[in-house]
Order: sequence, then C-alpha cells, then structure tokens
Amino acid sequence: MNKLKIGICGWGNVATGLYKTILDNQKEIKSNSNIKLEIVVIGARRDNPKCDPQNTIIERDIFNVLNHEIDVLVELIGGVEVARELILKSIEKGINVVTANKAVLYHHGDEIFSLADKKNVHVLYESSVCAGTPIIKMLHEELAANKVSRISGMLNGTSNFILSEMEEGADFQDTLKFAQKEGYAEADPSFDIEGYDAAHKIGILSSLAFGTSLPPDDFYIEGIKDIEANDFIYAAEEGFSIKHLAVSSLSEESIELRAHPVLISNSKYLANLKGVRNGIEIETDLIGKLHVAGSGAGQASTASGVISDLIYLSNIKDKISSENKHKSSKQILKIDDLKFENYINIKTSISEDNFASIEQVFNNNKIFIKKIKWKELSKNKSAVIIFTDLHFEKDLNKCISEIEQLDEIESVKSIRIES
Repeated sequence: MNKLKIGICGWGNVATGLYKTILDNQKEIKSNSNIKLEIVVIGARRDNPKCDPQNTIIERDIFNVLNHEIDVLVELIGGVEVARELILKSIEKGINVVTANKAVLYHHGDEIFSLADKKNVHVLYESSVCAGTPIIKMLHEELAANKVSRISGMLNGTSNFILSEMEEGADFQDTLKFAQKEGYAEADPSFDIEGYDAAHKIGILSSLAFGTSLPPDDFYIEGIKDIEANDFIYAAEEGFSIKHLAVSSLSEESIELRAHPVLISNSKYLANLKGVRNGIEIETDLIGKLHVAGSGAGQASTASGVISDLIYLSNIKDKISSENKHKSSKQILKIDDLKFENYINIKTSISEDNFASIEQVFNNNKIFIKKIKWKELSKNKSAVIIFTDLHFEKDLNKCISEIEQLDEIESVKSIRIES
C-alpha cells in the first residue's frame, strides 16, 4: 500500500471538509485506491471551532508546514499573493502541490507551472474548477486525442443556485443569504455574483485547452446582480432560461473568451441544470459534444476533487509536466467584435403609440427587431421587451446609449442570447 504524507495549509470550510472526509472515508479510500492518506501537519493561523484536528501537528506560521516531512502541500488558504509565495516555496523545496485556488492559478499560473516543470514537481488543481466535477483531468487525459473547439458552461454553483431560485420566484437577496448559510456562497459573495469566479475558471480551462496565458489578456466579465424577477418571466414566455455562462471558443485566427449572463433556449442541455450545479459542454472533433455536470460548491465537493488529485499524485510513475506547452499566440477577441442576438428591457413612460422614437434608433443603427412586447408596470410606466436579430455588440452599445438619451426613458437593460 502506498502512503502519501500531507501538509494542509488553511483551516477554513474547505480544509476542514477535506480533513473530515479523509478521516471518515479512509476505509473507502484504501479499498478503492490502495493508498493511505496521512495528514502530518496543518498550517492554521487560528483554530476553527467547527473541527477538532485532534493530535495533528499545528503550525501557526503556514510556511513552517514546508519544514515537515511531507510529500504534498495542499494549499487551501485562498487569496492570491500569499498563496503564490507558499506554492512557489513548496515547488522550490521539491514538494508537490495540490490546490483548489483558482484565483492564484488565474493570476500566476504560467509562473507556477513553469517553475514546477523546471523542478520536476507536480502541481494539480482539479478542484480549482467546478469543485469535484472532474473536468481538468478529462481535458488533460481522456480528451487528449481530440481537438477541442469550444468549452462553455455554468462554472459558478452559487450564481446558478441564485438564478435557479429566482426563476422559481425567489428574491435575490433572500436566496443569497440562504446560499451563504448553507456554505454555497462566501461571506463576501462579490466574486460569485460579479462573475469573477467563473471568469477565473474559464481562464484556466482556456489555458489548458487552447494555450491562452495565465493570466490571460483582458476579456469581458459581467455578473448577475442586475437581473430582476420579471426578466425570468419575459424570457420564459419565449422559451428561454437565464444562466451565467462562461465561454472559451477557438477559431483559426482568434480565441473567444467571455463570462456573462445569457438567455439560453430551454431545449438546450445547459438550460436545464438547476441549483448548485456546474454544467460544462465541450465540443470536440472525435466524439462531438460532451456534457459534464456535478456539484460546484460546498466543502464535500471540493474535498472530493482534492482527494482525487492526491490519489492521482500517489499513482504517478513518470514525470508529467504541469506546464502547458502549447502556448497560443492567438488574440482574444474583444466583446465589441462579437455578434449576438439580444433581449432588451426598456423601462419607459412612453406610450405604445409613441414607440416610433425608440424604433427609429434601432433602425438608424441597423439592428433588426424580431419581436416587441409591452408589459404594463404601473399606470404611467411600461417595460418594452425587445428581441433582436444578430448584430455586432458595438452597434447595440451605440443603440442603447442613444435610447438612454431619449425623454421618458428610465432604464435600458440588455442580456445576450446564446444562439
């Protein structure tokens, strides 16, 4: 039986979940993998009343964990700069690394993987994207013979949970509070609801599949906080669900990279994934479209991904470079240069009889209106719901800017339609 000596840095929700899982599921781990996972030391700046580490050695200075006889450092402290320093020091000492920290990989991945390659050290990060859903190893190994052309999906379990609940009529703030209580969302949920968590994940997947840099060039990121209850009702009337979608797509000359809300047809696979679920669609040349789904938040799911990496690490016989060798020189397209159909919600006191002023702005910008619906909000206010044909993003931005200058316009909101 193989034995893997582990040092854990961090003692929050994910780390304590990992600790409990290793202790509670040791029998299953041994039976299924013939490996014993031994937690030698924990780096924790403070105690966690929710978990007793028993007789495990505790280091208050997390960097002292690297002075113990361990085979692998499990980095679960979160954040970016201290995590970067810890990971690099571990690599320098020849200690393998398993991390669930998508932010540090997104911002410093190229530096980390380059050093790991030079030092013959493994850096594994399955749980950094979609927690326990096994997407990293799938792209790295199972799909190695395939040409992947597109990766898209809901990569943040918190935002998918909130949108799913809102679709059923729940309030945004109440749903967010419940998600925090259940451990699906952090105390500061801004990275989830503003789209950055999903952006970090699609950046990592894009690097793995298409060779984009870590960090990548700037790309378009938008969150879910401006979506309202009525948007779900109006979208559903036309057969759409609202999701937060992250996309990386390869063409001959460029790479498309973006993360933002979309309307997606209810006939599509991704539209029907509800709750704290991550769903990914991978388009390949050999096996067509592949769908992967699983829990994307919570300590148990993340612990599953970390343990998957630990078992994988213990079974590695030969050196496998952590570094992505096929770095791409292709440009990431700007959102303005992409084409979308759009859902547009205009709140206005203009009457239906006087719609011509709005319609003229669309005509001037050569944006074709496929459908218009008027929804009465109050005696003197309506929502004008417009579905457009395909157009460049930059043309719609100009159109919306001109509409906002008209009299009696309260607000204009647009959501792209993923067609």
